[in-house]
Amino acid sequence: MYQTILLTTDGPVGTLTFNRPEKLNALNVQMLQEVAQALAALRTDPAVRVLILTGQGRAFVAGADVRQFLEFDSRRAYEFARQAQEVVAQLEDMPLPVIAAVNGFALGGGCEVALACDLIYASEKATFGQPEINLGLMPGLGGSQRLARLVGKGLAKDLCLTGRAVSASEALAMGLAARIFPPEALLPECRRLALELAAKSPFALGQIKKVINAGFDLPLDSALEMEAQAFGLCFATPAPQEGVQAFLEKRAARFSA
Repeated sequence: MYQTILLTTDGPVGTLTFNRPEKLNALNVQMLQEVAQALAALRTDPAVRVLILTGQGRAFVAGADVRQFLEFDSRRAYEFARQAQEVVAQLEDMPLPVIAAVNGFALGGGCEVALACDLIYASEKATFGQPEINLGLMPGLGGSQRLARLVGKGLAKDLCLTGRAVSASEALAMGLAARIFPPEALLPECRRLALELAAKSPFALGQIKKVINAGFDLPLDSALEMEAQAFGLCFATPAPQEGVQAFLEKRAARFSA
């Protein structure tokens, strides 16, 4: 049913692959719509507990398809940015962990998509950047905001104002990537982590995501209150009972919630 992405599931792990390799997986309106449809479908599939995003070919996503910009006026550009931001926000708000397996170029919109994921794992050959300034533009899918929140204002301004690209090792050093791997090990390592996460309580994982994301910009007292409420909600599920019992019995926990 999809023409620009691939969506597969293998046990508790879903994989969404950007699939326009001839265009380096550049984002266009159709791809954004298909990603939104896929994310909506995954939300209603309780069997999928972790999602991996990656790209077909040499790129994760090499940015937006800039040819469409030739037809934009100010209003159309605004509408495109807001539509794209909504899809990226939908990704960020997924109730399950999302891993970006950045296999190549993650530039512009591609970097912004990765920033909305919970964990960014990268190939040693990956490249990150926000090069929109080189087209007389600026980031429009959240890069100016999520990047600053992740690596700090100084580094975010460095990347957005200069448009320079950074290697996987520099991305790791600045905190943009969590880990880097040889190209052939990237997807196996991401899947290994995904299976590790899938064995944990899905409710607790979702609460951790929610509290970190929502609490980041709140005053500390408010964020701590949110954390305490989420901690309490975990006890409305059987997960803590199973987890503690498994710990005491020295066995692997089997979480259903």
